[in-house]
Amino acid sequence: MGIIVEFNPDLALRNISEFNAGKRKKEECIPPDLKAGKTYPFLKSGQRNYWLDGELPLLETKGNANLSRPKASIIILEVSHFKINGQIFTKGLYKVTEVFDDDNVHFESYAKVK
Repeated sequence: MGIIVEFNPDLALRNISEFNAGKRKKEECIPPDLKAGKTYPFLKSGQRNYWLDGELPLLETKGNANLSRPKASIIILEVSHFKINGQIFTKGLYKVTEVFDDDNVHFESYAKVK
């Protein structure tokens, strides 16, 4: 028996419409009021590891690795793992450093373009 852990070079959350439709928790979605300097909670299923020593992209996911271009640059401040009814989750806090409102390239893989 092994330990299933996923390493993520980004934080991929759902569109807020999934919360509005009652399909997801608010923390699983990108906030509609995303602003630089603000801190937001996140929630992901599974045991996930994130890079905590710099900026990484915030992406929108539709599931099955269907990801958007970066919506923002974030710093993950804290992460913890826990179980509910036998299912593992990862939760934490991230701080937005910059919101992207254009189609320019802002990250090359996990590295932010200066």
